[in-house]
Amino acid sequence: MEPRIHYTNVAPGVVEAMLNLAGYLRTSGLDEPLVNLVCLRASQLNGCAYCIDMHWKDMRAAGEDEQRLYGLDAWQESPYYSDRERAALAWTDAVTNIQDGHVPDDVHDRVQKFFSEKELADLTFAIASINGWNRLNIAARTPAGTYRPAKAR
Repeated sequence: MEPRIHYTNVAPGVVEAMLNLAGYLRTSGLDEPLVNLVCLRASQLNGCAYCIDMHWKDMRAAGEDEQRLYGLDAWQESPYYSDRERAALAWTDAVTNIQDGHVPDDVHDRVQKFFSEKELADLTFAIASINGWNRLNIAARTPAGTYRPAKAR
């Protein structure tokens, strides 16, 4: 599949804005492994091959257990995730799948038990950000498979 748009070349300001949001999220206080987990999950839901490849490789390079990565598609039935992670994954599913309706109150009530208001705002920004990246990469047909994580270079 050939890429359609090279955003970094034709719209570097868009990429810079998205990277600035990523920079904020790195300093927000949310655990990086949790952010990567929700980013991978949203990318799975959206079918973004480039982002799935990237987040999978980043998580493996950071030492994430393969079983947790393999089980992510079935996180609700898999025993590998903490209650906090499960709440974040439920929030990710609900925020990403807004075409099914608004984010349900029960999902909000669940995630509030594990995240402060600021953490929930930051988690929601992380989900919104990866959904934006997914849409950019899907629209551009960014080819998957060539990404190399910084820790493995």
